[in-house]
Amino acid sequence: MEISRRRLLGTAGVTTAALGLFSAGLSGGAAWATPRYADDPYRLGVAAGDPTADGFVLWTRLAPDPLALDSRGGMPERKVSVAWQVATDEHFRHVVRSGRTWAVPELAHSVHAEVTGLRPDREYFYRFRTGGAISPVGRARTAPDPRGHGRLAATSFAFASCQCWYEGFYTAYRHMAAEDLDFVVHLGDYLYENGVGATAGVRGMTLDASFQRETYTLAEYRNRYALTKLDTDLQAAHAAFAWILTWDDHEIENNWAGDVAQIDGDGFPDADTAAFKARKASAMQAYYEHLPLRLPQKPQGDRARMYRRLGFGSLLDLHVLDSRSHRDDQVGGDGTKPGFDAERRDPSRTMLGAEQERWLLDGAGRSRATWNVLANQTLVAQVDQNPDPEILSSGLDMWDGYTAARDRLLTGFHERGVNNPVVLTGDIHRSVVADLKLDFDDPASPVVATEFAGTSLTSGKDGAAMDTVGRNWLTDGVNPHLKWHNAQRGYTRIRLTHRELRADYRVVPYVTSPGAPVETAGSFLVEAGRAGALQL
Repeated sequence: MEISRRRLLGTAGVTTAALGLFSAGLSGGAAWATPRYADDPYRLGVAAGDPTADGFVLWTRLAPDPLALDSRGGMPERKVSVAWQVATDEHFRHVVRSGRTWAVPELAHSVHAEVTGLRPDREYFYRFRTGGAISPVGRARTAPDPRGHGRLAATSFAFASCQCWYEGFYTAYRHMAAEDLDFVVHLGDYLYENGVGATAGVRGMTLDASFQRETYTLAEYRNRYALTKLDTDLQAAHAAFAWILTWDDHEIENNWAGDVAQIDGDGFPDADTAAFKARKASAMQAYYEHLPLRLPQKPQGDRARMYRRLGFGSLLDLHVLDSRSHRDDQVGGDGTKPGFDAERRDPSRTMLGAEQERWLLDGAGRSRATWNVLANQTLVAQVDQNPDPEILSSGLDMWDGYTAARDRLLTGFHERGVNNPVVLTGDIHRSVVADLKLDFDDPASPVVATEFAGTSLTSGKDGAAMDTVGRNWLTDGVNPHLKWHNAQRGYTRIRLTHRELRADYRVVPYVTSPGAPVETAGSFLVEAGRAGALQL
């Protein structure tokens, strides 16, 4: 695994530093005292997440047989002690923090070690050891000092979403791993719940029948995550940077809303609330088990606190949203269709839930950071998807299906004088740049914020710079606040200074075979103090 510039290379020998013992407090059974693994227990890679000024959370999962049908990953029903180290160099000559934690069977022998006591705005390297097996080396950077000691001049990150494993190769992640970034934001659809097909789609593999059907049980979700995380390009991007993640719909089921499932006629009793809540609990647990999330994000049954705020000095406050768990059901039976204006505009309807909405507006209003960036799932901008000016056709799963909630969001930003709000969006499998206005139907209405919607990593297979949907959206006079569209696959790179934000849309020409090159399809600038994007 080769990663350029400041990146990691291979593994290194472990030091003899004394390691403290930390108990996860879950498994009361006897420990596996002398682990001996039939294969590499780190086959799913390593990761770091949610950086703060003094640390981050470290993740791995012990799984020498990741696709074992019992979903145990080839591990016994016993807890295992895992040592971790953090160093200032990739050869671990200067270890600055170390410790031990338990990998327990209740959490699929995943590890979530929350590291503190590090210096702000510094690069660190980390690794794990258990039973003599040493993990690959990962890299993560701490956030700048929130007290503003030392004014952060700039930060760079990338955001991505929608990585359907069987519809494309993760070549874009290999390119992302070679970028000069400080962290990565993932906006959802890390996993797809659908069956992978007889040949695993474009991957050309034969898998057990359990992978051919939709995921419902904890074992099925676990094995689908394991299948996804075996991809070495995805592992490279995780190992290169700390990730900040939130979910969208496919981590559980397409277009779910709160406790309401999508009725898809597959024979599973999704319409039964209790059955769907049980499915959610399984999906949420598997999500936590496979990603670098902190303890506050650990689910309690079918509930989890995914929305949270991360600060990067005086430059950036990142508001991570969960627009699935607390929303009302979509009107009109979901989908894209005309009508339902009264239902969409119902002031009682919510996208974020009252508590999260209040948390977001109050927090953004108090923020002293130069930029307030939202990690958001579905498109905020109004989009008439029918080019006929006499017909308004709306995507009812997007914020267009919750227009009163959108009005509260944008009006709240405007009235509170929120500093430079920018929305990052996934979900739609296409890139869109939009001005977010107080009133989308009034050309004179002020622009409140800028939205950068990013394309999918692979979902939808090979894309194109323009397609029928894009032509419809950009028809003259239909959506004048939309500035740009592209339907190729890839990710978006963001660079922030106190003066400006630059967004570069990095795309690959194909994903249905590996090895695609990467290029920049479009670049945009937002000036601090002036909402709206300028194309470069």
